[in-house]
Amino acid sequence: MTDDSRVLEAKNLSVEIEVPAGILHAVTNVTLHVDKGETLGIVGESGCGKSITSLAIMNLLPSKATRTASKLQLEGKDLLSLSERELASLRGNSMGMIFQDPMTSLNPVYRIGEQLEEVYIQHGKGNRKEARERAAYLLDKVGIIAPRERLSQYPHQLSGGLRQRMMIAMTLMCEPSLVIADEPTTALDVTMQAQTLNLLSSLQDEFKMGLILITHDLGVVARMADRVLVMYAGKAVETGTSQQVFDHPTHPYTQGLIQCIPVPGKTSNDGRLGSIKGMVPALIGDLRGCMFRNRCAYVSEKCHASEIQFNQISPGRGYRCLLEANECADNLEGNLGTEIVQ
Repeated sequence: MTDDSRVLEAKNLSVEIEVPAGILHAVTNVTLHVDKGETLGIVGESGCGKSITSLAIMNLLPSKATRTASKLQLEGKDLLSLSERELASLRGNSMGMIFQDPMTSLNPVYRIGEQLEEVYIQHGKGNRKEARERAAYLLDKVGIIAPRERLSQYPHQLSGGLRQRMMIAMTLMCEPSLVIADEPTTALDVTMQAQTLNLLSSLQDEFKMGLILITHDLGVVARMADRVLVMYAGKAVETGTSQQVFDHPTHPYTQGLIQCIPVPGKTSNDGRLGSIKGMVPALIGDLRGCMFRNRCAYVSEKCHASEIQFNQISPGRGYRCLLEANECADNLEGNLGTEIVQ
């Protein structure tokens, strides 16, 4: 990809948070990029650092958090050198975020139209009339019937699915080049989940925006993402295209996640799904060795080493493990990437 197509680039992004027990290493040296029209899926269990990574990009971290990176750019603009005022002008304008629960992200005392229009006016895109026209257009675009009537309603008058669609419309008010969707389907039922994902995909094709999709649902990632970043204990443990990661997982954690997914035609109704024993470790204090070693079937003495390097297999393809690239993939029966999508 050329520099013109690169929407976001982050190198060695880290977040440390001061807590009573010490320093919490929430994110450690994560490197990622997103191009125009591309979807990057970030996956992992709760507590692996997915959401805090997105908040670090937006600089919406807690007051006691410290963000560092060797490079953090949005369309070539250095986010690390910007003041808070300058960053505020980018949030909601050049980059937007869809949060997990739309009800907690909306102000219950303001009408829907007022909240949508505020984004447009705040960033100097036009006057109140133009903002209202843009809001009605986008509500219609995201599939909300009678959009002009909806503008006069309050958030509590909408269902969960409609509120989520409204949040998507709000994110698109200023046509951002980057959208971060943090578990956008968590609060929705299965039917609305599928509709919301299809909506995001079609809107991305139309607006050519870069999309970061954060989720713990690997089925969603296999269907939507062009590339995948697997995170564990605040670190990137595997990267690659969706097909590469699902068909040939090179990290034991990725393999464990894939084995937890039922595969149509292979997983019987009375069969047992895979599982990963244990829990994500606490990320406080001096962290040494592989953080997955206490849950890994391939653990050895070497896994207690001071640092596990990230092995680059090819451009955009790598993993953080002492195993050879084919050792873990060979133990996963069949190529599941295509089957999971189906």
